Amino acid sequence: MTRTYRPGDPCWIDLMTSDPDRSRAFYGEVFGWTSESAGPEFGGYVNFSLDGRRVAGAMQKPAESPVPDTWSVYLRSDDIDATVAAASANGASVHVPPMQVGPIGSMAFLADVGGAAIGVWQPSGGPEAHSGFAAIDEPGAPSWFELHTRDFASSVAFYETVFGWDAHNVADLDEFRYTTLGEGDEQRAGIMDATAWLPEGVPAHWSVYVQVADVDATIATATALGASVQDGPEDTPYGRLATLADPTGARFKLRG
Repeated sequence: MTRTYRPGDPCWIDLMTSDPDRSRAFYGEVFGWTSESAGPEFGGYVNFSLDGRRVAGAMQKPAESPVPDTWSVYLRSDDIDATVAAASANGASVHVPPMQVGPIGSMAFLADVGGAAIGVWQPSGGPEAHSGFAAIDEPGAPSWFELHTRDFASSVAFYETVFGWDAHNVADLDEFRYTTLGEGDEQRAGIMDATAWLPEGVPAHWSVYVQVADVDATIATATALGASVQDGPEDTPYGRLATLADPTGARFKLRG
C-alpha cells in the first residue's frame, strides 16, 4: 500500500552497514528486495525496492566508526531548519545539521531527549523529490516504528513538541507503558517505556518492523543466511513478532 506522509510521520529507514554487498544479498533473499546504487554523487548510497517501489536505503559505515551496524528511522518535516532548532531547544543533540541531498530533499540526524538517534527528512519541492516509502504495511515492506526509551514522559513530550505528534496513551501501567502517534487505523509509530528491560549499556533506540507473510519461514531463511534470533517468535495482540540480528549485527523486527 502507499501512504501520504504528514509532518512527524516515519517516512524512511536506512541501514548503516559494515558490509554493503552482504547486506544487499541478505535482504534481497529474506524480503525479496532488489537494490541499486544511487551513484557516486550520493556517496554510494543504495536504495532497496519491493516490486519496483522503494522501501529502504543502505550506506557504508565508516571504518573508524565505533557504532554497531544499525537501522535508522527518519521522520518527515516540512521545515527541517525549524524542526532541528526546536529539537535542540528541547534537549536534543544535533549530530548532523540540516544538509541538502542533491535534488531529492534535505536531511538531519539527532539524538532525542532520551539519547535515541532519529533522522529528519524534508522532501524537496522539485520533480525528483523523495517523499518516503513507496510501499508500506504489506509483506516485504516496513510496517511499524517504535522507540524504546528509559525517559518515557520526556520522550513523549519531545515528539509532541518537536514533531507535532498527536500522541495517544495505549497503556500506562508500570509493567507496560506505551504511547502511539495517532490512534486506530491512523497509528503510525509507538513509544515504549523500556526502563525495566533495556539492558545496561544499551542506549535508547528506534526499532524497525518489517511485515512478512510467515514469520517462522522468514526466520528459517534469515538464519540460514547468517542472521541470529534475538527474541521470539511469539504471538501477541499485535501479530506474531520476532527480533533478529542480520549477518553484520544490525537488529530488525518481523511482524506477521
